[in-house]
Amino acid sequence: MIKLNPGDKIGIVCCSNGWERRKETKLRRLEEILLGMCLVPVLSPYIFERGGVESGSAVERAQALMDFYRDDTVKGIFDISGGDIANGILPYLDYKAIAETDKKFWGYSDLTTIINAIYAKTGKSSVLYQICNLLYEHAEEQQGNFRNAIFGESGELFQFPYELLQGNAMEGIVVGGNVRCFLKLAGTAYFPALNDRILLLESFGGTVPQMLTYFSQLQQLGAFEQVRGILLGTFTQMEQEKCQPDVWTLLRDFVSLELPVARTAFVGHDTDSRAVLVGEYRRFER
Repeated sequence: MIKLNPGDKIGIVCCSNGWERRKETKLRRLEEILLGMCLVPVLSPYIFERGGVESGSAVERAQALMDFYRDDTVKGIFDISGGDIANGILPYLDYKAIAETDKKFWGYSDLTTIINAIYAKTGKSSVLYQICNLLYEHAEEQQGNFRNAIFGESGELFQFPYELLQGNAMEGIVVGGNVRCFLKLAGTAYFPALNDRILLLESFGGTVPQMLTYFSQLQQLGAFEQVRGILLGTFTQMEQEKCQPDVWTLLRDFVSLELPVARTAFVGHDTDSRAVLVGEYRRFER
């Protein structure tokens, strides 16, 4: 499903905000780590910002991504960006070509837009995970879990503890991710069907007013009546500022008592976050 082999090439893209040039040392360190795992990183020409937030135009960034999809020697694609502008490339992707390949796209945060668009347009899953976690505070654990996962040795990267806040079990195909970015897709052809899905929601920025806005929009979209359950990941700013009411208290005003809701501290923007396959079936139970 995800398994790569030593010596495989992997594409490194930046479909959202371009990196500042001062982060080049960080990119070189990531390359060293991947080479140490016997993976060969191949960089998009559009990584660093060029006089503004973009590393290239939307068309150029889309083309770089599609080049990796069409290159049979590239076995996986990893986005190292985040920010605001990833949804700009969606009209320029070749979804037929994406559907015809078995390679996975990996990214998080603003890449929620691309991950869900791929599922909506092709039925194929992608991985909600930031490969730059291999560099950060939990680097040793992340590198071990990542290496084992991509070489098919074990699946800890995709396993995480959770608790059910209401209900005893929920199951279905997972959609969603970063709530702010996911809602950019509402009303477009790239918004996935929500019927019988597990809706994953997490956030980096935003406090109570923003969460109320997001939950209100989801309610108005009929999301909470369609999904089989909700998985709450981390809400970084809310948790750092110890906001009250907390996310679960806010959400309870929008969902029925019958809708299962689970929570995990291991999906989101924290450096110890695990990976989630968006577009694939998952079951959560007590």
